[in-house]
Amino acid sequence: MLWPLSACLLAALALCRSALSQYSSDQCSWRGSGLTHEGHTRDVEQVYLRCSQGSLEWLYPTGAIIVNLRPNTASPAASLLSVCIKPSRESSGTRIYLDRLGKLRLLLREHEQAEGKVHCFGIQEGALFIEAVPQRDISRKITAFQYELVSHRPGADLHSLSASCQPCTDAELLLAVCTSDFVGRGSILGVEQEEEQTSVAVTLTRLYRQKSQVFVSGGGRVKRFAGRVKMPRECGVKPGEGEFLFIGTVRFGEAWLSCAPRYRDFLRLYQDAQEQGTNPCHIDTD
Repeated sequence: MLWPLSACLLAALALCRSALSQYSSDQCSWRGSGLTHEGHTRDVEQVYLRCSQGSLEWLYPTGAIIVNLRPNTASPAASLLSVCIKPSRESSGTRIYLDRLGKLRLLLREHEQAEGKVHCFGIQEGALFIEAVPQRDISRKITAFQYELVSHRPGADLHSLSASCQPCTDAELLLAVCTSDFVGRGSILGVEQEEEQTSVAVTLTRLYRQKSQVFVSGGGRVKRFAGRVKMPRECGVKPGEGEFLFIGTVRFGEAWLSCAPRYRDFLRLYQDAQEQGTNPCHIDTD
C-alpha cells in the first residue's frame, strides 16, 4: 500500500512525463502540442531558437507561442540579417504576427500559410507571435514552417529572400567564391519567367562547390552538371552566350544567384589578385 505522500509524488511524476511528451526542442527546431495548454487557452509559451536554419511544428494549437530567433552572434552584421519563413502547405490553425515590444503586426493570416510562400523580415523587427485561431475541433490543425537566416549586403531589402540586382564588386566577388553555398562554371540554357522570380536553366562544366544537391550530374563520358538558379524578376536577365561563373546561396532547397560574372572577367580579376597576394582563398582555374 502506498503512503499518501508517495502516491502524490508518483502522480506528479506521471503528469510531468505526460507534459514533457507533448513537445521536443533543440537549439534549431521546436515541436510542440497545444494539448499542454488544454484548459489554459490564454497561456503564452516562450520558444527560443538560435540556429541559422531549422523548423517549427505546433500540433493542435491553442493559446499562443512567442518564437524568439536569437542567433549565436553579437556582431554588427546581425543588423543585416533577415528571417525568412516558409510555411507548409498544410499549415493551419493560427495567425502569425511580428511582436516588437508588445506591439503586434500581422505577418500571415491562416489561409495565407497554405500558399507555402516565403516571407522575410528583418531580425530586429521582433519575435514571431503565433496565435491559435479559436476552433471547435483542433484535431486536424497543425502549424508548421521552416526558417532560415539570410545575410544581406548593406542597403539591401531585408524583406526579400534574394540578393539585389546590383553587380558584385571585385572584393565581394573574390570573397563570394570562398564563402558561397555553390560556385560553378558554365553556360545558360534558357530563361523562364515565373510568377515572382526568374528561373535560369544552366549547365556546368565545372562545379567547385555546392552545399546541397541543387545541381545534378548528367552522366556520360564528359562530366557535366545541370540545374536551375533563381533571380528576382526585376533583374531582367536574358539568355547570354559564353561562359559564366555562377555563385550563390541555397534557400529552402533552391539555388539563388548572387553573382554571375563572365568567366573570362573573373579569371582576369582572380589572377590579378593572386599576383598581389590578396586572394581570400584558392580555386583551381585550370
